[in-house]
Order: sequence, then structure tokens, then C-alpha cells
Amino acid sequence: MSTSRRKFLQWMVAAGAGTTLAKPASAHEHFTGYPDSYGVLHDTTLCIGCRSCERACNEVNGLPAPEKPFDDISVLEEKRRTDAKAYTVVNKYDVGEYAKGPVFRKFQCNHCLEPACASACFVGAFKKTPEGAVSYDASVCVGCRYCIIACPFDVPTYEYDKALTPRVMKCTMCQPRLEEGKLPGCVEACPMEALTFGKREDLITIARERIRKYPDRYIDHIYGEHEMGGTSWLYISGAPFEQLGFRTDLGVTPAPELTSGALSLVPMVIGVWPVLLGGLYVINKRKENMAHADKTGAVKDAIEQTRAEADAKQKAAMEKAKKDKEMAVEKAVKKALADAEKDAGKEDK
Repeated sequence: MSTSRRKFLQWMVAAGAGTTLAKPASAHEHFTGYPDSYGVLHDTTLCIGCRSCERACNEVNGLPAPEKPFDDISVLEEKRRTDAKAYTVVNKYDVGEYAKGPVFRKFQCNHCLEPACASACFVGAFKKTPEGAVSYDASVCVGCRYCIIACPFDVPTYEYDKALTPRVMKCTMCQPRLEEGKLPGCVEACPMEALTFGKREDLITIARERIRKYPDRYIDHIYGEHEMGGTSWLYISGAPFEQLGFRTDLGVTPAPELTSGALSLVPMVIGVWPVLLGGLYVINKRKENMAHADKTGAVKDAIEQTRAEADAKQKAAMEKAKKDKEMAVEKAVKKALADAEKDAGKEDK
């Protein structure tokens, strides 16, 4: 966040203090999870990085085709994160002694039992559903993007290229498919059965049984069972989770409990909110204009520098030509004088 934006938000907080507020973000409901909710277990020891899950997610959600095709595994050479055009990505990790080759991890929304995005959203655009997914209602979203800031897993992204109807974009756990009795697209497409869909309680039982049966194969931990109060997306691994890009500093306290105090200070004032959005718009436009001006100035400077260099070269060439000409004239005069002197000597004889 730029300094100007941060200052602007601080000014709005100060302006909102003492003003009658709408329902504050701190008045969130604590989600304890639903007993029969579903989830997905990702066994990283079975994942081969084929990106079939990425392809299925793209097709199911009608997302635009990526710059590189899904069968191009060269993209695994760089660490990627989800964005507005990709709800899930697979990353590759080298874990040294813990595996003979690279380990692959699928990254998407973890669908927390007590979602930070839902607790931060003062208009209720995010909700934890009984099926397990954290749903998003774009029709009520005001674009504040507090959800993006609040998410401890750095998941939600924003359609910055949609000027009129931008949305927050993230994995839906294929909620529409679940309602039709279908599997999430990524789970259905996985050729190695690295993804298992089922009731969250059953998935935890399956994970514990695998760890018990193959203690040399797995780390004795189910990521997502308790992190940030628990998530519907669970992981088991043969390598330490921090080596696979997981945050291991989150603890087990649900996000809403950690953010309630800070979020209570956010001024959700109906009368102030349009000013806030307007101010952020002005700041963003100013940044764009400044960037354009910087780019234009850079081009102008480059042109001027090129022109100055050309002028300097031309001047140097002209000076050299002038000097060469003077030297040639001087040489010709000396030769003429020498010839005249020589001829005069002959006449005297």
C-alpha cells in the first residue's frame, strides 16, 4: 500500500471516529463449521505436477486461457499464486533429503471454517456455506478489498482490469457442482488421486490413517485441521510444510478473534464510504497519471539525450572536418611556397 493511500485511510478512520457507524466489522459471527460439511484432502506425496487440476478449474469456471498451455510444465520453474484468471495453481518445491525429486503443491482458497474474509466484509459478501465452501456474492460487494488484506493465506484477488464490474476472484470449491451432486472439477480431473473429496471429518480420519500406516512417508501433521481455527482444505506431506510454501506461524486461533479489535476501528460510515472510494479512485488515477507522466518524461528525456548526442557528434565531425580542411590548406600553402622557393633558386642559377 502506498504512503498516500495509507494516509488517506488514516484520515478516514479519524474522520469516522465519533460518527454513527453502520454494523462494524467487529460484530462478525463466529463460524464454528458445520458437522456434515465437505472438504478436500490434498496428499502432496501423490501429486506429480501435471496441472490437470488447473485445466479442469479453468474449464469449470469459464476462465480465460492462460498464456502458456496447461501441458507446458515450464511454468513450474517459477512460484505462482492465484489471480483473477486462475483460481488454482500448482507449484514445485525442492525439499532436499525429504524426497528424491521435487514435490508439488496445489494452491487455492482453503475455505476456512471461520473465514477472515467473511469477518472483514461488512456487507456480507462472503459466507461460509453448510457444504463447506466460502461463497462470494458479487452483487453486494462494494470493492473495499478488506477480504484481500484479511486473508492469512493470501488468496483473494481482484479484477483490476474490469473498470465497471470488478469482482473479488477466488476458488469456489465448485459450489454449483456440489449442489448438483458432482465432485469439484480439480478432484475429478486428478489422475493420481492426490485430491480426495468427502466430509471433512472423514478426510481427517483418512489422513490420520495414512500417517499412522506410513510413518516414514508422512510428516505427523494435517495442515488445515487446526490452523486459523481449521480449514475445509486439508494437506498431508512428506516434507515440512514450511518447505512447501505453507505459513506455519498462524497458530490455531480463528482469524475473526485476531482481527476483531482492529476491524472495530474501521469506519464503516455510509456517508463516508463513497468519499473513501472516491478518494481511493483519485489516488489510483493520480498514480496512473504520474506513471504515464514518468513514462512520457522518460521518453522525452531519451529523445533529448539522443538529440544532444547526435548534435555533439555532428559538431565534433564538423570541427574535425574544419580542422582537416585547415590542415590541408596549410599543407598546400607550404608546398606552394616550397615549390616557389625552389623555382626561384633555379632562376638565380
